Amino acid sequence: MTRHPDAKLLSALAPYDPHLVSLTLALRDVVLEEAPDAIESIVKGYAVAIGFSFTGKPMKDGFCHVVTYSTRVNLGFNRGALLPDPNRVLEGTGKMIRHVTIRSLDDLDRPWLRRYLRTAIEQVSSPAAQVSKAKPGTPGAAKRKPSAKKAAAVTAASRKRK
Repeated sequence: MTRHPDAKLLSALAPYDPHLVSLTLALRDVVLEEAPDAIESIVKGYAVAIGFSFTGKPMKDGFCHVVTYSTRVNLGFNRGALLPDPNRVLEGTGKMIRHVTIRSLDDLDRPWLRRYLRTAIEQVSSPAAQVSKAKPGTPGAAKRKPSAKKAAAVTAASRKRK
């Protein structure tokens, strides 16, 4: 059994079409069935977003988010660009986030949906994810190369000195 929705969430969803509200709440239940210990973070702006993480930091450590827009509901994956997509259902062109649009309750029964969720959860739960979160200079910290932009700036600065 999943948790009851927070009053803040229900209040934020109140102005939306009942179909979108039921899709949002049903999708939320699916996420929480796969990640019962997840912490929900609710943000209301031009859309209602529920970010899911295990730390309470959905932007930094989140694995997925449910966003209710005025005409649709999306399930977004914070590291979606790194997710295998054998079903070719992920949409988006940003650096990391990908999403699928949920149009009906039947979409929630598609087997790939839970598979993608479990993989997204593994991304933030795996030892490799923990290493990449380590602070620089600590054991296990991933060594980062400077960005091309930063390297070019350093090179330009050293040329000026000569």
